[in-house]
Amino acid sequence: MVKASIQRTQPDSEYYFEEGCFITELSNSSDDPDVSVARARVEPGKTTRWHSLEGISERYIILEGQGMVEVADLDPEMVGPGDVVIIPSGQRQRITNSGAVDLIFLAICSPRFDASAYRDLE
Repeated sequence: MVKASIQRTQPDSEYYFEEGCFITELSNSSDDPDVSVARARVEPGKTTRWHSLEGISERYIILEGQGMVEVADLDPEMVGPGDVVIIPSGQRQRITNSGAVDLIFLAICSPRFDASAYRDLE
């Protein structure tokens, strides 16, 4: 059973992830195994690596910037603030920052993200 709680993000907790972006974990705890939420940041001109998450579905909620997202066999598509990208478990994905400022989005995983589920496809 999930318990009521308040989680505080440490201002300096951003780290570089091998996928090719910077991550700030907002909520990723064994106390709440159903979901995790991270803030992802992709620098201008950068593209994350082709990858998939085994057993985890993911949603990107674009907050700032512009990007080109590629998911599974869908045609590449431009995304911007307010757009939501739904990525089923096991589907290949990557995103390119096509703008002049950082591309920032929430990555919401269900169940919660675990690095052992990450599969580099390059």
